[in-house]
Amino acid sequence: MSLEYTSSEMMSVTAARALENGMTCFVGIGLPSEAANLARLTHAPDVVLIYESGTLQTKPNVLPLSIGDGELAETALTTVAVPEMFRYWLQGGKIDVGFLGTAQIDRYCNLNTTLIGDYREPKVRLPGGGGAPEIATNAGEVFITLKHSRRAFVERVDFVTTLGFGRDGKGRDNVPNIGKGPTRVITDLCVMKPDPDTKELVVVSLHPGVTRDDVIEATGWEIRFAEQLEITPVPSEHELTILRELKARTERAHAGA
Repeated sequence: MSLEYTSSEMMSVTAARALENGMTCFVGIGLPSEAANLARLTHAPDVVLIYESGTLQTKPNVLPLSIGDGELAETALTTVAVPEMFRYWLQGGKIDVGFLGTAQIDRYCNLNTTLIGDYREPKVRLPGGGGAPEIATNAGEVFITLKHSRRAFVERVDFVTTLGFGRDGKGRDNVPNIGKGPTRVITDLCVMKPDPDTKELVVVSLHPGVTRDDVIEATGWEIRFAEQLEITPVPSEHELTILRELKARTERAHAGA
C-alpha cells in the first residue's frame, strides 16, 4: 500500500537523505534545520550538526526558532565563541557540508537573502546573509533546499548575497577557496545539480507525480533536464513517522505546551 505524503515532506526527506552518517554539517535555520535533524534521527545518527551561534554537535529535541534558541546550547556537546566558530571550524576547512535556505536562487546557484527589487528602493527587505556567504565559500560543499516557484527561481537574483558560481557561472574560477560551492538543490518538485562545465543548474531527478512541465512552469529561466532523468525514491514510513513526530513536538514546544 502506497504511503500518503505532502510535497513538503517529500522535500524534507529527500534533503535529509543527502546527508551521510559522520558528516559535519553547518546548518541554516528553517528547511535546512528540519532536513538535517531528520537525517540525525534516521539514517545518520552520527552526523555532527553545527549552528552559527557556536553550538557544536547539537542534538535538539525540537527544531530551533533561530540560531539563538536555547535548545541548541542545552543539547550541544559544547559551545564556542562565534569568532572561533568561523575562523577555526569553518575557515579551517573542518565543515563537510553547509546546508542553506534562501529567498531567491538563479541558474548559477547564486543566493539572495538581502532584498527584493532595486537596491536603492527595495520592495522587501530580507534578513540578510548572516554567515551564509562564509559557509558557501568555506564548507566542503553546499546543499540548498527551498520550495520551487518562479518567485524563488529567478533569471537573475536581485542581489547576490551568497556566491554560487557568479553571474556567468565562472565566479569561482581561479579563485582559491576550500569548498566546491553548491553541489545540490532540493525542492518540493525535484533535485537539481550544477552542470560540471557550465555550472548551470540541471534537473537530475523528479519527485513522484511531478512532470517536466511542472518544473518548467515553476522556474524563471529555460531549465535543463539530465539525459538520464531519475525518479526520486518516495519517503519510507519510518522517515515520515520521525518527521511528523519532530514537527509535532516542535509545534507543542513553541506554543508553550
